[in-house]
Amino acid sequence: MIVHDIWNPWHGCVKCSEGCQNCYMYFLDRMRGQNGADIYRTKNGFSYPLQRERSGGYKVRSGEMLRVCMTSDFFLEQADPWRAEAWEIMRQRSDVKFFLLTKRPQRVRACLPEGWGDGWENIFFNVTCENQRRADERMPLLLDLPFKHKGVMCAPYIGRVSLKKYLSSGQIEQVLCGGENYDGARPCDFDWVKSLREECVQANVTFCFIETGTVFVKDGKRYHLPDKALQSRMAHKSGMNYAGKPMRFKLTDGLGCEIPENELHVPYYGENCQTCGSRLTCNGCSRCGKCGAMRNDFGRE
Repeated sequence: MIVHDIWNPWHGCVKCSEGCQNCYMYFLDRMRGQNGADIYRTKNGFSYPLQRERSGGYKVRSGEMLRVCMTSDFFLEQADPWRAEAWEIMRQRSDVKFFLLTKRPQRVRACLPEGWGDGWENIFFNVTCENQRRADERMPLLLDLPFKHKGVMCAPYIGRVSLKKYLSSGQIEQVLCGGENYDGARPCDFDWVKSLREECVQANVTFCFIETGTVFVKDGKRYHLPDKALQSRMAHKSGMNYAGKPMRFKLTDGLGCEIPENELHVPYYGENCQTCGSRLTCNGCSRCGKCGAMRNDFGRE
């Protein structure tokens, strides 16, 4: 299954930190009788950004953002044989934004393609900071790497995180935050969310609280919220989302000419989008008619 705004060129991962303990990919694979530690290149999914509709146009439109390797890690060592081809696809689709997220920033510099320079305009590079230990380990690496667009994912948010000293660099454009889900979910405390949000507001950095997680603590009271749609609605209802300084990606066509804003994808937001915690950071509704389906239940490809 290919999800509208997700590109999984490979599947499977190796756990490497506290945030991996209750990995949703491992849980969902286990529900299907599969093993999340089995790492393989996807078949139909690998070429997704280059796939076309019957009309001849690309399935992924100019200006859309694809979240890459949501069931793996783009900088996973076992994926080294496939990464050059994935970079080439991203180079070809210079009209599309690619959201890269990793827990392995120490591997990134050695994995960049030739001719990278100070980065490509269509790549949005993010590191996971699930707690303060990992923030202090990964953020200096993030700030030192050559990317034009940088962000942070505090998910699963399993401990209070302060990013104030890193946000002051002016390099961070967005911070995403969300609780943990599925088997053994650890609590996410609303006080941590509010504190992180305040730091982002002070730095004028976009902050998005995407979901509460299964176990949510607010005003000392513990809530159990197993339904992900409800988690997203509660995150939206909290009023935590903040639109900071706009991100501007200079997307180009095949000739290297910048594409005018009025020719790029304009998100459509349906009824369910109005109360979605992720609205601030997504491509909008794909009008697939499957709003009742679990958004993060990614299948094998």
